[in-house]
Formats: sequence, C-alpha cells, structure tokens
Amino acid sequence: MCIHCIGDITVRKVVEQKGAGFTPEALFPEWEPSLLETYRDLMIPDCFDPAQGRFIASIHTWVVHIDNKIVLIDSCGGNHKERPSAPRFHRQNLPFLQRLAEAGVQPEDVDYVICTHLHADHCGWNTKLVDGRWVPTFPNAVYVFSKKEYDHWAGPAGNTGFNAGVFADSVLPVVESGQALMVGDDAEILPGLSLHSTPGHSVGHMAVHISSKGELGIFSGDIMHQPLQIFRPAWNTVFCEHPEDARAVRQRLLEEAADRAAVIFTAHFANTSAGRVVRHGDGFDWFFV
Repeated sequence: MCIHCIGDITVRKVVEQKGAGFTPEALFPEWEPSLLETYRDLMIPDCFDPAQGRFIASIHTWVVHIDNKIVLIDSCGGNHKERPSAPRFHRQNLPFLQRLAEAGVQPEDVDYVICTHLHADHCGWNTKLVDGRWVPTFPNAVYVFSKKEYDHWAGPAGNTGFNAGVFADSVLPVVESGQALMVGDDAEILPGLSLHSTPGHSVGHMAVHISSKGELGIFSGDIMHQPLQIFRPAWNTVFCEHPEDARAVRQRLLEEAADRAAVIFTAHFANTSAGRVVRHGDGFDWFFV
C-alpha cells in the first residue's frame, strides 16, 4: 500500500472501487479527442480503458495520520444505499471496512471524517445500515461538513436528481447523533490541517490542506476528475454546478500547487491518485507520485 509523507504527516489511499466509468463525451462537454492521443502515455492503461472507450475512475478515501489523530478525507459510496440515479453506487456490498482494517484502521479509531462535499461518492460510508437504521460508521469521529453544502442539500435539492437520498441516509443521521461539526468558508481543524472554500463543483465544496516541515499537501476533492484537466483547466465536467467558479478554483489550485511544490491528493484519478503539478510554458504538467 502506497504511503505518502508530507513532513511528519502520513497519507495512504484506501480504495472502495476502481474501474471504467464515463465516456469522454459524457463527462466533458468540451471534449477534444486529440488530447487523449497527445497524453496517451499518461492516460493509458491506468486512467483510460481504450477497449471500452471510458475513463477509469478511482473511488477512495484518504487516511491521514496527523498529530496522533486519524482523519478520513471523503468516505466513498457506502453499502446498501438506494441510488437508482447513480447505478455505480446503487445497493453496493463492498469490503471497504475490511480494506480499511488492512490499512490498520478500525472504525472506532477514526477521530475525524472530512467530506469535501456531499455528493453520493464522497459521504456514503458516513453511515452504515444496522437493524434497518442508518447509524454513524465511525462512532468516535467528528464529521466535518461545509455549512453551505449542508444547507443546500438539506433543502429540496436533497430529494431529487442524482444525489437524491444522500442527505437523508448519509448526513442527517450523523447530525442527529451529535457528531457533526459545521464550518464556514475556511477553518483550521487541527494544527497543520485546514479547510478552504473552493465552490464551483458544488456550492460548498472544500479543499483540505495539510502542512508539516514546510511541505504542503492539498486534497482537491472534485475540483478535478481526470488528469486531462491539468492540460485543459477550463474544462468542467457535467457535474460542476457553478461553471465559472469551478474554472476559477481549478486554475487557482494548479497555480498554488505548482508554485508551492504541493502534492495534490485527488478524489478520482486512478494510478496512485496523487501527483505534483509543474508549470510548462503557459500551462501545466502532471507527474504521479
């Protein structure tokens, strides 16, 4: 299992699922087929399946060991959830908790669960089904949510569309258990771990920064979905709810990561899912680490 170090902080990825997902045309409204050929060595075979003509997406959590605390960043799709509008996550039965245990983490060990946003594939393991009820999977954890994101999905948006039901089964039970912490635009959760408002993909999307001994790591959530966005920062996916904000946030992320030599820990890139950005002419380049 790959372990990354940001100073004294360790980070490892625990995968819920990985496989072929969207076709390029379905994911990117501005798709240019020639770009895939240009970056063929980067994308194939790890990030694009040419036989199926689909991007490969990883759904994973990042386990962060910091200041004697265990922090999970995003909690994947979850088991037994009703997601008819998102078939990949519908009524799953995956051994995610077993994989977490193999990484040395039991549910009761987790101190914080941070959701970059509240889409189905980022907060599903917040809860598990016990005797017909949704209860927090991590009984001793503080769950950190953006207040803007929470308020949005607590309204009518939480009952319709691809994210229908997520608030009711994966967010509200945590609030009712008294384990939720709502934060504003920016917040420090622990020394060396802070949250930063990055709206665009969703109204309350947050990036997570970790810093130690002069090194920086950025958990980007869904600011980017595939490596080709490094070379086309203006490309949004069909899931970016606020397009202009999403483009501006993505550009700022790439500039900051390049200028500060940060490691970006992505939410859906395959391969190692982590990498560095460097400036290349007027744009950027990407290297998996």
